[in-house]
Amino acid sequence: MSAAAKQDTQLESAISMIDRLVGYDTVSAKSNLALIDDIEAWVNGQGIETRRTWNADKTKANLWFTLGPKDRGGVIISGHVDVVPVEGQDWHTDPFSVVRKDGKLFGRGTTDMKGFVATALSLVPEIRQRDLKTPIHFAITYDEEVGCLGVRELIADVTANLPLPKAAIVGEPTLMKIINGHKGGRSLRTTVHGVAGHSSEPHRGANAIMAAAHIIVELQKIQAELQATTEPDNGFDPPFSTIGIGIIRGGTARNIIPGTCWFDWEVRSLPGFDVDAVERRVRDFCATEIDPGLKAVSPDAGVEITRNTNVPALVPTDDADSDRLIRHLTGLNHAGCVPFGTEAGLFQSAGIPATVFGPGAIQQAHQPNEFVEISQIAECVAFLDKLVDWAEAGD
Repeated sequence: MSAAAKQDTQLESAISMIDRLVGYDTVSAKSNLALIDDIEAWVNGQGIETRRTWNADKTKANLWFTLGPKDRGGVIISGHVDVVPVEGQDWHTDPFSVVRKDGKLFGRGTTDMKGFVATALSLVPEIRQRDLKTPIHFAITYDEEVGCLGVRELIADVTANLPLPKAAIVGEPTLMKIINGHKGGRSLRTTVHGVAGHSSEPHRGANAIMAAAHIIVELQKIQAELQATTEPDNGFDPPFSTIGIGIIRGGTARNIIPGTCWFDWEVRSLPGFDVDAVERRVRDFCATEIDPGLKAVSPDAGVEITRNTNVPALVPTDDADSDRLIRHLTGLNHAGCVPFGTEAGLFQSAGIPATVFGPGAIQQAHQPNEFVEISQIAECVAFLDKLVDWAEAGD
């Protein structure tokens, strides 16, 4: 078979596997076990052993398997298979069925990030025939979209029970460009417990929405300070840590003093940024500026802040094994940074050098009519082909 024919065959196999994975509705709120069962049965059917790690109630699982020797580190190919919801989005096609049109593959997860996972999986039958000197590990995870939850269980299992891998490639969409730095993320919920009452007697109640508004103004103030004190040439866009408020709920009617109001907010932090200091400042502000007024009406009133997720930043380094490997295989020299978070920061925190490198554009992620360019999948296939050659040579 000619090189061109081989590439065409590999590409069609990758597209078929993408369609297979996209066909499972693995929105983070749902179980991913049907998809994991399918992949595991397919992998086991080729004589490859697998291992799972689970969430607490075993409704979701990660999947791990190794091609090549199992007594040494090797390289992780990692990706999540949960996706964001499609409700409320203007889809022109069935989001859970791949539509091939105009050189693109449309469907939920084609870019973020079943496209990468499926492309890597499609090469398994070929890889298992090769005499790998360096192992290639597959890490397929759950609940990345809601705080990189699943990969934590997988990393804990790997670091406790297996040889420590030398590098991890996390295939989030980067247009096949090397990304060796990203922001961290912390999400929190602030709940204001006020005192309900008739709006004609505001002095007898404690307005939870107004109190929440004061906290939000303080968050805006902190954001302005972060923006004013940043170093503009740090490689990130925007070049400062950011604070965002995504949801707010409160009140029942115009003429009722709202007794409860809550809002969800996040901090996307630059590597090395003290996000704990921001959280402490907000907690102190609520304790000194908000709670006294609320508790003057009722001792049961007050502000409650809960931390939901915490994802570490990926700290850029010049000598990470994962970066060096991708540079060696691709000839790329430039590495960049991105404002979104990935599982790579958790791998790095566990002592496994990690780089983000995968097909598709982040601008397509989470959007209606999400798509990945077929040319990007072809480029990903070519890269993984080189990775397999490298692993067989034992460089």
